[in-house]
Amino acid sequence: MHVSVRHVELRGDAISTKLSVVSLQGEGDIMGRSDEDQCTEYEICTTASLSFLFTATFTVEEAVEAIGFGRFQTKLSILTGLSWMADAMEMMLISILAPELHCEWRLSSFQVACITSVVFIGMFFSAYLWGNVSDKYGRKFGLTVCMVWTLYYGLLSAFAPVYGWILVLRGLVGFGIGGAPQSVTLYSEFLPTKARATCIMLIEIFWALGAVFEVLLAMLIMPTLGWRWLLGLSTLPMLLFVGFCFWLPESARFDVLIGNGHSAVATLQRIAADNGKAMPKGILTAKRQEARGRIRDLLNTQYRRTTLLLWFIWFANSFSYYGIVLLTTELFQAGDICGVTQGAKTEPSCSLECNYLTRADYKDLLWTTLAEFPGLFITLLVVDRLGRKKSMTLCFVLFSLSILPLYACIGRMALTIFIFIARGFISGGYQVAFVYTPEVFPTETRALGMGTCSGIGRFGALLTPFLAQVLFRKSVYATLSVYCGCCLLAAVASMCLPIETSGRGLQESSHLTQQQTMADANPQNPSSDGPAV
Repeated sequence: MHVSVRHVELRGDAISTKLSVVSLQGEGDIMGRSDEDQCTEYEICTTASLSFLFTATFTVEEAVEAIGFGRFQTKLSILTGLSWMADAMEMMLISILAPELHCEWRLSSFQVACITSVVFIGMFFSAYLWGNVSDKYGRKFGLTVCMVWTLYYGLLSAFAPVYGWILVLRGLVGFGIGGAPQSVTLYSEFLPTKARATCIMLIEIFWALGAVFEVLLAMLIMPTLGWRWLLGLSTLPMLLFVGFCFWLPESARFDVLIGNGHSAVATLQRIAADNGKAMPKGILTAKRQEARGRIRDLLNTQYRRTTLLLWFIWFANSFSYYGIVLLTTELFQAGDICGVTQGAKTEPSCSLECNYLTRADYKDLLWTTLAEFPGLFITLLVVDRLGRKKSMTLCFVLFSLSILPLYACIGRMALTIFIFIARGFISGGYQVAFVYTPEVFPTETRALGMGTCSGIGRFGALLTPFLAQVLFRKSVYATLSVYCGCCLLAAVASMCLPIETSGRGLQESSHLTQQQTMADANPQNPSSDGPAV
């Protein structure tokens, strides 16, 4: 093992750790070489110095814990939150744009459905790609490129001359927005353990704020300027993100993984200065790892069970979340559940029948969106007390219980209350999944794990209109049963997850994760969390 320390300043019997990095550069026998062969002006790697040097080392995890939460993370919350606002606005835009184009271009119901589906198709196919890019080339690079991509095609969508062009351009917007979840990957890697769950869940407020802002923007813009101006102005969060992305740092954990220890130390020192905290005493340990962003690492014996269970949990979250959103509109248009079950909800006599969104429709969308805030704060109270697994289980079970009253013949007021409760719980479960996923995967596959989970979730969103809008018109009970059954299975899957991440630091490497798992299983023979030499 070749161990080198660069930029080390000796002061008596101590070592100044300013910009000091220990690099592990492969295995080899240094005992057979002289000190003159092994060392240069910037390297200390003699056997006599090894025990001295390793008395004071620290990892990125330990540095992040020592620096804590402060002004830097607050600014990072706002910047990464802008990407969530952009994602939410694009999602809300789907429900607002479709009826307008249906009326203006005289589109059939199938053509309108394609405008919605093509966005989710783009997200489904791009989520894995953005995760792979972020693991191989950096979190900052992946997130910035996807936001620039989405901004460019989002603006072009406003100038689409015909239906074919809007279909292609909205698909490309979906392809770009599929990388938005990587903001959580980047954000989580700068958060100390105690603050991580709270911060990641609070950043989800930007999603709700983005959805509310989109509805308010539509209420102001649509009656006067039309949908093209709405498409253009909906890119404002992305424009702000791109304008300030030069400030965004690369993840220190990623820099360590690619062997760029000096950049990692510089980033950590910048955060410490911003937060007014001191760096840990010692030398940063850095071990380069070439194998990053590989799908087979998510499906090896160590992570296969976790990965497959998380894929289903994300599918159920997205499938049920967008399902309850679509069901809200369907049930409100029918008036009550009796109107649906007794056949009051029927297809329009003409597929080209045109109904513009009214001010009352916008108010319903606004109230539905505001219903997510209670779910967020309730989940925030239990995620650290119960743990991630039990919190997800609780949200899935309570969602299923909340839609059980819809089987009965209830009026509009009761219908509204139970739908809002259900939406709050499924939204809370979704937020816990965003907390758990980056915590459970090591740095070399964290972005890919988040990307694949997001992609599977988008697939669920792609399928749910066929239940909420097609099967629903034939059988309300069958539709509700599918959502109930899916979420109850997801509750079981949540409890079957092999790892509880509450109070657990982010893992730098899958090898260290395996060592820690063995240590937890055998406390009589603990293994060190730090890298071995």
